[in-house]
Amino acid sequence: MRDEQLLRYSRQIMLPAFDVEGQTRLLNATVLVVGVGGLGSPVAMYLAAAGVGHLILVDDDVVEISNLQRQVAHRESALGGSKVESARQTLLALNSDVKITTVNERVDRMLLEKLIGRPVDLVVDACDNFSTRFAINAVCVKHKVALVSGAAIRLEGQVAVFDSRQPDSPCYQCLYQDGDDEQMSCARNGVLAPVVGVIGSMQALEAIKVLSGMGKSLCGRLLLFDAMSSTWRELRLPRDPACKVCGAGAS
Repeated sequence: MRDEQLLRYSRQIMLPAFDVEGQTRLLNATVLVVGVGGLGSPVAMYLAAAGVGHLILVDDDVVEISNLQRQVAHRESALGGSKVESARQTLLALNSDVKITTVNERVDRMLLEKLIGRPVDLVVDACDNFSTRFAINAVCVKHKVALVSGAAIRLEGQVAVFDSRQPDSPCYQCLYQDGDDEQMSCARNGVLAPVVGVIGSMQALEAIKVLSGMGKSLCGRLLLFDAMSSTWRELRLPRDPACKVCGAGAS
């Protein structure tokens, strides 16, 4: 590690649970971030600032004026341009040492197989629809890659970690079987800007913990955030033995 890096990351290196070893693991890590909107913006910015060596950003959307209320990686000057390129410029302005790979494509199973099979060390699900989340989960389980999942809408949010490297870990399909993603969107239901910031920051925290080996991740637990009362609830997530993705019923 260079002297400049030791100085840049000194405030987290001095943490006994993190230390130089944790920072080295971050510098050597590759993280796939699916979606660079309300959740993906704080996730990518914190991971870049913390020194994750390689970030792969996937999103096929363009920056619209309604995004700017909560998608803090984008600026007015980026309106009409691709979100991944806008985010890339923001991240490099934060930390020019981070390698940024952009994928301006719509996410599907084939693309996920290609990206996660590179391989990557961790995937952050920051997308906004159930079909993509199910596809991300299935490929992560197949390749045994840890997945940090988050969602936020209206004044509510949730975050969880699914780590198929652990034999007792549930997967996203254990939590949700089906969902109408067309009805559960910020465009239809609205969202308060700081709510996605809270959940995205928690996703970044969990990603750093998993990558560095620090502390205890949320694997097997679901955190639910209620912004109206500023309270958190924790639910235990057991693995579903009959899950069609990770259980005995897996195809």
